[in-house]
Formats: sequence, structure tokens, C-alpha cells
Amino acid sequence: MRISRIVEAVLFASETPLTAEEIARAAEALDAKGVQAAIEELRQEYEREERAFQIYQLADGYQILTRPEYAPHLERFDSILGLARLSQAALETLAVIAYRQPVSRIEIEEIRGVNCAAVLRTLQERGLVEVVGRAEGLGRPLLYGTTRQFLEHFGLRSLEDLPRPEDLAITLQNR
Repeated sequence: MRISRIVEAVLFASETPLTAEEIARAAEALDAKGVQAAIEELRQEYEREERAFQIYQLADGYQILTRPEYAPHLERFDSILGLARLSQAALETLAVIAYRQPVSRIEIEEIRGVNCAAVLRTLQERGLVEVVGRAEGLGRPLLYGTTRQFLEHFGLRSLEDLPRPEDLAITLQNR
């Protein structure tokens, strides 16, 4: 049995991204380096055969996902899981947290100009943000940061994949 097929089977069966170390547990002959080589082999195979899916690196793991260009065709089916939609308030709050973390609720509210307690609760319930510590100031307010699930939800490998703040103004201006 080829190692690449074992890796493919594990990724295909997983609902969440898996690290190379987690995938390597599938067989004694596997190690993280072998898993990464198999993933590269599979990526090239999928590209060569023009498959509708690819292996993407999300957060600190790998996952088989449909290529973005097929999304419009999948949106027509209710039975296909999609990402839960986030409100404008939730997206704005997430953006503040992602770019300013660790950040307190008061700081988020100063930036947004509105109360965000309910939005923060919702984002925590969805696993997109979490309490990462306490500030040193008066009352030692909670500090919020993004989670691994945030990276997975938005298809990011790390926070460095977020657009740079100086590029955002250009992107928004071109719209």
C-alpha cells in the first residue's frame, strides 16, 4: 500500500485539519517528513489531473477541500455543509481582534463605537475567539485573541496570511 494513499485516506475521512504528526499515527511506516512528502505528491497529482479538490494547509494542519472555483456550484445544494454566515458586527469585531490581539472588550468597543459584549459571546460560542489572558490595568479586564478554528474558518495557515493593514486601504479603495 502506497504511503500517499494512506495519507489521502486519513485526510479524506477527517472533518478538521490534521497536522503531519497526527497523520503519521495512521501507520508505523509513517513519520512527519514522509507525510509532508506524500502531501506534496498528492497535490501535484491533483493539479495534474485537474481534480475539483486540493490539499490545503489550514491553521497548523492539512485538509482536503473543494477548490474555490467550484463554490458557486456547491451553493445550490442544501445538503452540503457551508460555513455559518457571520453578521457585519461579528466580522468587524473579529477583524479588530485579529489585528490587535490580545485586545480587551473596552478597546474593541472604542474602535467600533458600539457595545460588543453579545457579539463577543457569540464569537466565543462558535470557537472563533477565546480569552487569552488579563490586562494589567484597573480591574484586570479579559484579553481576547483568535483561535485555531478562526484560522480554519477563514482558510488561513497563520495570522500572517491576513492582508497587511496598509494593503487593506488599497483593496477597499479599488472596490
